[in-house]
Amino acid sequence: MGNIFPRWTNLLAVKILICLGALGTCVIALAWYSWTPKYTRVGYMPQQPIPFDHSLHAGQLGMDCRYCHTFVENSPHSNVPSAQVCWNCHGPGKVKSDSPKLEPLRQALDENYEKYTGDPIRWVQLHKTPDYAYFDHSVHVNRGVSCVKCHGKVNEMPVVYHHESLSMSWCLDCHRNPEQALRPMDQITNLDWEPEDLEPDEFYAYLAGKTGKSADDLKKSDEGKEWNQELIGAHLQQAWNVHPPQDCAACHR
Repeated sequence: MGNIFPRWTNLLAVKILICLGALGTCVIALAWYSWTPKYTRVGYMPQQPIPFDHSLHAGQLGMDCRYCHTFVENSPHSNVPSAQVCWNCHGPGKVKSDSPKLEPLRQALDENYEKYTGDPIRWVQLHKTPDYAYFDHSVHVNRGVSCVKCHGKVNEMPVVYHHESLSMSWCLDCHRNPEQALRPMDQITNLDWEPEDLEPDEFYAYLAGKTGKSADDLKKSDEGKEWNQELIGAHLQQAWNVHPPQDCAACHR
């Protein structure tokens, strides 16, 4: 009796299994990436009740981040500015007080305004860590981590967006290599600061006062090394005794 099926069908089942395995791997890989903060959060750019242009206020006008976000240095949580902060500059007779874009502000604070409601401005929160993760904002700011490290160059953003994933792996990368993030304390809110802006002699004099070592000895130890973020950060890490925790209990309490 002749063969019912042609010879090529002998490997058909194996080929189908290989194709299904490859397809399943692609589906899993796509789902794995699509469910990460890097995919779901980075680039998130919600529309706010008032189109506040950070590139104008923080960029062109040079306003310090702490004018609006007043608790960043003192509280575990940064704060969304109250309407009164906006009112300081945009109240009656001040900057663009009649702009249609400021309608929610007038409704919130101007008791003489016919559409006054007294309701607070309902800003849309952009950055938020999960409830199961503990993050102390003031600890990071007071240990030399700049706003730009987590939030990007907000001073260049007309509309602020989620710049970093803020995922667990992203945080651990910084905790394992803190020298990549540390900068002088007086440059924390200077979003345009670069290592080249730091004057070496002044920096080594500062380190000498912190460590008790000679500024000349510190300078000699760096001879031949590139003057960059890693070098500056490594010195600051040692001078400030910065040792970020890497165990689970650091964030999950």
